[in-house]
Amino acid sequence: MTGTATRATESADRPAQHKPSDRRARTIAGSRQARREARPGYRRPPGIFEPSFSAVGLVLGAFFIAVSLEPSLLPRIPVVQGVASGVSFMVGYGLGAGGHAVWNYLHVPNLQGRARSIVAWTLLGIIGLSLSLSVWRWVGWQNEIRRTFGMEELDPTAWPVVIGVGALVAALVLAVSRSLRAAFRWAENLLDRWLPRRLAVALAVAGMLLLLWLLVSGLLVRGFFAGANAVFSVRDGEDHAGVEQVTSELRSGGPESAVAWGELGRQGRSFVSSGPTVEELESYGGDGALEPIRAYVGLKSADTLEERAQLLLDELVRMGAFDRRVLVLGTTTGTGFLEPNAVDSLEFLHHGDTAIAGLQYSYLPSWISLLADQAAVRQTSQVSFRIIHDYWQELPEDSRPELYLYGLSLGSFGVESVLSSIDIINEPIDGAFMSGPPFVNYLHNELERSRDEGSPAWMPVVSDGRTVRFTGEENILDQPGATWGDTRVVYYQHGSDPVVFFTPTAFYREPEYLQGTRAPDVSPQMNWFPIITGWQLLLDMPGAGAVPEGFGHMYTASGNLAAWAAVTDPEGWTAADTERLGAVLDERREEQLSLLEQLGE
Repeated sequence: MTGTATRATESADRPAQHKPSDRRARTIAGSRQARREARPGYRRPPGIFEPSFSAVGLVLGAFFIAVSLEPSLLPRIPVVQGVASGVSFMVGYGLGAGGHAVWNYLHVPNLQGRARSIVAWTLLGIIGLSLSLSVWRWVGWQNEIRRTFGMEELDPTAWPVVIGVGALVAALVLAVSRSLRAAFRWAENLLDRWLPRRLAVALAVAGMLLLLWLLVSGLLVRGFFAGANAVFSVRDGEDHAGVEQVTSELRSGGPESAVAWGELGRQGRSFVSSGPTVEELESYGGDGALEPIRAYVGLKSADTLEERAQLLLDELVRMGAFDRRVLVLGTTTGTGFLEPNAVDSLEFLHHGDTAIAGLQYSYLPSWISLLADQAAVRQTSQVSFRIIHDYWQELPEDSRPELYLYGLSLGSFGVESVLSSIDIINEPIDGAFMSGPPFVNYLHNELERSRDEGSPAWMPVVSDGRTVRFTGEENILDQPGATWGDTRVVYYQHGSDPVVFFTPTAFYREPEYLQGTRAPDVSPQMNWFPIITGWQLLLDMPGAGAVPEGFGHMYTASGNLAAWAAVTDPEGWTAADTERLGAVLDERREEQLSLLEQLGE
C-alpha cells in the first residue's frame, strides 16, 4: 500500500505527459506563428477593446463620414444621421484597414520618406476640407428639404446628438467586427495544427461564414420575426383613440355581422368605425347619398385563409355589396391598414354607392412585413380575389358592380400578384389603383424599365398610357391625345418616397431617377456614392411615414381622389370637380389630424 501511494504521489508531481502527435502539432503551429510574426511589416491585430487603429482606415473613414452627411431623399433627424455616419465611418475604416492589410500581405512596397509625407498630407488636406464642407452644409441642406416638406427647421444644437450617436454606433460596430475577426483567427489557428496554413485558412473562413449565415438567417432572423409578431399581436388587441363599436348593419363587427368586433384587429376596427357619414356626403354632393359599405375580416376571425376569405364574401353578400355601383377589394398593409385618404375619397367620389373590403394577414408593421410577409400577402390577395371574383363573375354583367383592386405600399404587391394571376384572364376587372408601390414590386419595376423613351424613371410613361399610367402630387393622368382602355391601372408615387425608390443596386450603381431631370420633391444637391447612397436610402425607409402628407410615403386625400377619378371614370365627372372635391378632402383631413393630435395619436 505504501509503495502504491508513493508511486501515485510521484506521478502527480511529474509534469503531464502528452502524446507525441499533440506535441508535434503544437510545435508546428508555434513555428508557423513565429514565422508569421517574423515577417517584415507584421503587426499583431489589436484586441477587441484595444485603442489601436489603422491610419489608412481612419483617413478613409473620415471621407465616408463626409459623404454620409450629403442629402438623401428625406430629411434626417439627428439620431438617424448619427447612425448613418457611424456605420458609414466603419465601412470606410474597414475598407481602408482591410485594403492596407492586403497590400502588406502581398509585400507591395509602401511609400517611404518624403514621398509618403507628401501623399499623406495631401490626402489629409483633401479629406479634411471635404469633411469640413459637409459638416458646414449639413444643417443647410437639411433645412432646405424641410422647408420644401413644410417641416420645422433644425439648428446647430443637433450636432451633439449626431456626434454622440455616431461615436457609439461606430464603437459597437468596431467591437463586433473585432470579435468576429478573433473568432475567425481562433478557427484558423485550430485547423493550423494539423493542416497546411492556406488550407486551414480557407476551411476556417468557409466554415465560419457558413456558421454566421446559419446563425443570422436562422436563429436571429426567425427570432426577431417571432418576437415582433408576439409584441405586435398584443398591440392588435388595442384600439386607436376615439374608436367605438359600430351599430350599422353595413359594417363588419356590427349587428347581424358574422365577424366579431373583438376579432377585427386594431386596424380593422378603425376602418369599419370611420369614414364619411351620409350627412357628410350629402353636405358636399347633395341628397341621395348611400351609407358606404365597409367589410373586413381580421386574422383571428377564422382559422384558415380560405375560411377568412369566404367569411369576407359572406359579409359582402349580407350587406348587399354586389348591388352597389363600385366594389373595391383592398389589400391591406402589414398590420391590416387601409389608407383613410384612399377609401374616404372613393366614397365621396361616388356619393356612398360603394363597398370596400379588406382582409388582415399579419400583425407586423409594414417595414417588418415587407421582409417577412411577402408570401402571406401574395397568398391572401390571390385567395380572397379568387373567391370574390368567382362569385362576381357569375352575376349578370349589366347589374353587377364594377370591380376594382386597391393597395397601398405592400398592399400594392398583393394587387400585382392578382393582376398577374390566371384567375383574371377570362373575366377582367375594371381597374386597379396602387399607391407607394415598394421596391419589391416586380411589375412596377418592369414597367419602369420598359418605359417610353424620354420619360423619367420617377414618372414613367408606358405604351403611351393605354393601360397603365403613373402620377404624383401633381395630377398628370389626363394625357391629351392618349387613349385609355376599359381596364385602367394607376400608380401614385412620390419621387421622395424611399419605399418606392430604394433599390439594392443603389449600393453599386447610380439609380436612374437621380440622372437627368429630378422629381420636384428630390433635392438637386443629392449625389450618388457607392455603398453610402444605398445605406442612406435604406435608413430613409423607416422614416418615410413620419413626414407631412404629400411627401415620402404619405399620400394626400386629393392625390388619392384624382387617381380614383381616373380609374373609375364617373359619368359627367370633370377635372374641375376633382380639384374642388380634393380641396374639401384635404381640409377635412387636416381637421382629422388635428383631432388625432389632441387625442394623443
